[in-house]
Amino acid sequence: MARKVHPPVEVRRSPRRRATVAAYEERGRVVVMIPDAFSEKEEREWIDHMLARLQRREARDGRASDDALRDRAVRLAQRYYPEHPECARPESVRWVDNQHRRWGSCTPSDGSIRLSRRLTMMPSWVIDYVLLHELAHLVHHDHSRPFWDMVGRYTKAERARGYLEGIADAEASDPR
Repeated sequence: MARKVHPPVEVRRSPRRRATVAAYEERGRVVVMIPDAFSEKEEREWIDHMLARLQRREARDGRASDDALRDRAVRLAQRYYPEHPECARPESVRWVDNQHRRWGSCTPSDGSIRLSRRLTMMPSWVIDYVLLHELAHLVHHDHSRPFWDMVGRYTKAERARGYLEGIADAEASDPR
């Protein structure tokens, strides 16, 4: 059995990170964020664990596919925004490699949604949140109260926002 070749791995240690490990893809490599206190052995174990996790996710639900991502967005829109059928008809939903500061973006005028490929290493409920956030922009083009009320229908919205803020904070505190 051939072993899948993975992209290069960059380890980012953080003194602020205590026990959690996070990983995502960025610019053709996997970034694994670990606590600064981890030993080299723990680092190697966590890299292997996170790479295996990414491979399982990709195999399980075809996350790397733009078609699968669009299908997922349509299912979420039908479930959470049934009174807004336009949300279930985005022109395109795709993964992109050029979003390094944003998790996703939407152009309401042409119905296109883009998600940062960095999200592929994150839990599915976080990806669902970002999709629902961008789908809501097809109805509300700004971050108004009605927009946040719409996004807030997703039961894990606050949890997902906190998760993404934690990743962003860890990246910002990384001296690299």
